[in-house]
Amino acid sequence: MAFDIDMIKGVYANMAERVDKAREIVGKPLTLSEKILYSHLWDGNPSKAFTRGKDYVDFAPDRIACQDATAQMALLQFMQAGKPKVAVPTTVHCDHLIQAKSGAAADLKSANSTSAEVFDFLESVSNKYGIGFWKPGAGIIHQVVLENYAFPGGMMIGTDSHTVNAGGLGMVAIGVGGADAVDVMAGMAWELKFPKLIGVKLTGNISGWTSAKDVILKVAGILTVKGGTGAIIEYFGEGAKNLSCTGKGTICNMGAEVGATTSTFGYDDSMERYLRATGRNEVADEANKVREYLTADAEVYANPEQYFDEIIEINLDELRPHLNGPFTPDLATPVGELGAKARENGWPINVEWGLIGSCTNSSYEDLTRAASIAKQAVDKKIKPKSDFGINPGSEQIRYTAERDGLLQIFENLGATVFTNACGPCIGQWDRSDLKGEEKNTIVHSFNRNFSKRADGNPNTHAFVGSPEMVAAIAISGKLDFDPMNDTLINEDGEEVKLDEPMGIELPVKGFEVEDAGYLAPDEDGTGVEVKVSPESERLQLLEPFLPIQPEELQGVKLLIKAFGKCTTDHISMAGPWLRFRGHLDNIANNTLIGAVNAFNKKTNFVKNQLTGEYGGVPDVQRQYKAKGIKTIVVGDHNYGEGSSREHAAMQPRHLGVAAVLVKSFARIHETNLKKQGMLGLTFANESDYDLIQEDDTFNFLDIAEFAPDKQLTIELVHADGSKDVIKANHTYNDAQINWFKEGSALNVIKKENAA
Repeated sequence: MAFDIDMIKGVYANMAERVDKAREIVGKPLTLSEKILYSHLWDGNPSKAFTRGKDYVDFAPDRIACQDATAQMALLQFMQAGKPKVAVPTTVHCDHLIQAKSGAAADLKSANSTSAEVFDFLESVSNKYGIGFWKPGAGIIHQVVLENYAFPGGMMIGTDSHTVNAGGLGMVAIGVGGADAVDVMAGMAWELKFPKLIGVKLTGNISGWTSAKDVILKVAGILTVKGGTGAIIEYFGEGAKNLSCTGKGTICNMGAEVGATTSTFGYDDSMERYLRATGRNEVADEANKVREYLTADAEVYANPEQYFDEIIEINLDELRPHLNGPFTPDLATPVGELGAKARENGWPINVEWGLIGSCTNSSYEDLTRAASIAKQAVDKKIKPKSDFGINPGSEQIRYTAERDGLLQIFENLGATVFTNACGPCIGQWDRSDLKGEEKNTIVHSFNRNFSKRADGNPNTHAFVGSPEMVAAIAISGKLDFDPMNDTLINEDGEEVKLDEPMGIELPVKGFEVEDAGYLAPDEDGTGVEVKVSPESERLQLLEPFLPIQPEELQGVKLLIKAFGKCTTDHISMAGPWLRFRGHLDNIANNTLIGAVNAFNKKTNFVKNQLTGEYGGVPDVQRQYKAKGIKTIVVGDHNYGEGSSREHAAMQPRHLGVAAVLVKSFARIHETNLKKQGMLGLTFANESDYDLIQEDDTFNFLDIAEFAPDKQLTIELVHADGSKDVIKANHTYNDAQINWFKEGSALNVIKKENAA
């Protein structure tokens, strides 16, 4: 069925006029990204050309998607906004709170028991406010969105960084914090700095062991984890048209790992095939009516260097399979070169687990390609040397894959089929084979591989690859195995070689499902009661943040000077902490416990300036809060990289952190800090990071003159009485400064709704 078809028709009805007007104003042909952006302006028809990377623009997204871990806080905030119903189509997907352990049935039953109050809260609040609800087990948010809601030329935001997956169906889909989503739910504009544009021209055809996943693994190696920051990546060329729709989704999904605002592809035949295969003929028919507006103007792709800020070209005929890692998704290595690199760096060669699935690679096509390798292992009598785990992307994928015998192939290999949920990809994995923090290697088809990400062990070396490459490496049990050239010894002592993987783009007999797991909301939810127990450990109604006063920004203490990579996983860990995502005070107990203290290179061990003793970051911070002392966090480059979780901003704010001063920010996290009424600042001179000492006190000398495009002056008072004065940059505009002055963006919304 086609959800929200009237909304989609409305988008297409306005598209030609708005795009034509934008082309006239800009004075040149338009990229696909520009067409979607200009056709979704809050004010309707374009009236001015925007400067990429500079102008803040108000947009009107078509829809919102939330996953259960982030939806709790987003909807707790929306409950304060004073609105009876969400203003745009919105869905909630229960996929993060299901731990992978024993297998699908047992794990889902356990999750429904242990997280019952959270699921009940999300179901009731969705029902009350007109939100579509996808039950636990229905599937991973981004696969479900691609199957049901994504449409070419649309704009959506989602409270998960991998919302960008919907770019595989030609959308501009952007990951945001919950406060951004609340703005749009409440009927307000959504603000974004007009992105720069990176064009990736794909020529040739992928074949053999090379897959769509290898495109983004290659791009990650080129751009690094911050090379796409502030930009939309637009893929084009004959090579792009030759990719399947779900393959495009994989590429867009992992664009989050290079910091890109989002990634997208122009509408083509593979997208039309996917729309029709997933029961959305009406959407395909409507898209075909405006087909020329759902891709870039021909001149753009003919002369891309004139229209993009940066161009990357990849010949798919020459692209080799990659494995990226460990510990960062941009460390790209062609498979045949990994053995030497592993030995040189002391990475464990033996592979303990192969994990297939996640929102990145859990489509029907992904499972068929991996299953073709698994079947060979069974047929050729090759005993797998590693354990296997499979996470289907949705109940529709699972049901269809079971019908077609794919899951049985994996089970014949000894694999455990987990619930249609995120599982190990976001740390929801009860890994029983680990005895402690032993050094080991795993391979997976996920998108991220930060330290501790999958299993909580800092010594697990995780490598990212395609599902079929993960299957081959796991079967061999060796990180240095190259299935294109190497052989294996089977149970009969024979030397055998794996054939190239074979995939099926779409199921020959069509997709099928008995219960997709969707619950539609009541037409009128005013009578629905949303219950949150005051005694709950999992849920807590929010109290508005109080504005940070100028006098509170004098005598600010250093909480931690973070060294090196500090992602949102370091600031607010997932895994076992996911259970507290709806309870701000409880989850605040994990604040910055993963960040490395620059002064002693330890985690969760900082100096308390009040006592001179060392303690855990949240413990020390709570002592500062009890004394009414505001604090500051200092960080390195790309601070807040990774997940969109706004808890990484809300927790420090709740505990009394007033400012975060870093060398550079990841986009979503910087916005989240602004939304929560905090100061997100960058060093005007990066070398000033080295001036920060362990006992420093900070005075914000000119905070009373806080204004757009005006640096802030900060005085550092060291323990010996000496001082340094430094400058800090910021990107706040007038509206964002008002969020700061009012205490949060949500406080501004409440004030406006009450007026």
